Amino acid sequence: QVQLVESGGGLVQAGASLRLSCAVSGRRLDLYVMGWLRQAPGKEREFVAAISWSDIRTSIADSVKGRFTISRDNMRNTVYLQMYDLKPEDTAVYYCAAKPRGNSAYDWWGQGTQVTVSS
Repeated sequence: QVQLVESGGGLVQAGASLRLSCAVSGRRLDLYVMGWLRQAPGKEREFVAAISWSDIRTSIADSVKGRFTISRDNMRNTVYLQMYDLKPEDTAVYYCAAKPRGNSAYDWWGQGTQVTVSS
């Protein structure tokens, strides 16, 4: 069982930066992969980035590569999504999620945090 709480969303202008945080609690976090996914109004939820607790591997969606980075702080049990040069098309609810290593689907989800980018 994993509990996830996101924070850091908000309303910004195009070109701005934001950092989202995901506080993670649970046992044996090294067995999980953490991800950020987003859902814009009227669109399906899409993958943004993922990171493993146990090694340095990360994965970034092509749509945000070069602008977003994912990182983790093992001491604070927190995963971050740093977003640079935000665009109006980045507007969405951003979710933190967790899945056991080797699984394709995310099993645990946070409540989501709204990011709105104005042009």
